[in-house]
Amino acid sequence: MKKLLVVALFFVLGPNLSLAQNYQKGLKAYQAGYYATALNEWIPLAEQGNERLQAIIGWMYNEGKGVEKNISEALKWYRLAAEQGNALGQHYLGAMYYNGNVVSQDYYEAAKWYQLSAEQGHSHAQNNLGYMYKEGQGVLKDYAEALKWYRLAAEQDAPLAQNNLGVMYEEGSGVLKDNLTAHMWYNIASANGIDKAAKNRDIVEDLMTPEDISKAMAMARECMNSDYKKCGY
Repeated sequence: MKKLLVVALFFVLGPNLSLAQNYQKGLKAYQAGYYATALNEWIPLAEQGNERLQAIIGWMYNEGKGVEKNISEALKWYRLAAEQGNALGQHYLGAMYYNGNVVSQDYYEAAKWYQLSAEQGHSHAQNNLGYMYKEGQGVLKDYAEALKWYRLAAEQDAPLAQNNLGVMYEEGSGVLKDNLTAHMWYNIASANGIDKAAKNRDIVEDLMTPEDISKAMAMARECMNSDYKKCGY
């Protein structure tokens, strides 16, 4: 997650050079692990309304990076960012409602914020929204919607969504049951670090012929080599 946040920060402030200088000081401190220094540089910018830094500061309070962990303070910053339309803030605010952190657990609110974030292309929100559609949490159960959001996330190299797509194909949820495609997604998710995906792949593999296993492996290679543009569908 730290790498994801650092990459996102390069696009925070735009052309305002005086603000950009303060931002750069904070970024250098953040990259060096001096989180308290980063916060000192970034909080004034966030208080002026920079929604991206608001989301990052919320995460730092949530994780206790450079400051004592404070979930209520994290919620405040997430909400400020989310209400300005920031996708990262919307995703984290959705997670707060989903898990019932500080706020009462509310799947409807979680789905609302995940949806707003997912529509802006945030892969984690897309995956989480897909799960909520699959389970009917805060939204009507809809396998077609679940598949849509899982696929969008998987095409952005989101490993959890790749595993979840495997589940959909293994179960035949919203699609024809297809062990080859399930194996392909499990194999990809496993290569991207999801341990349970390797177990899922091995279970499906026991139901497949050697020829089908070889074909599924070739599908996985083609999918990854094509940057998730040629993935068997």
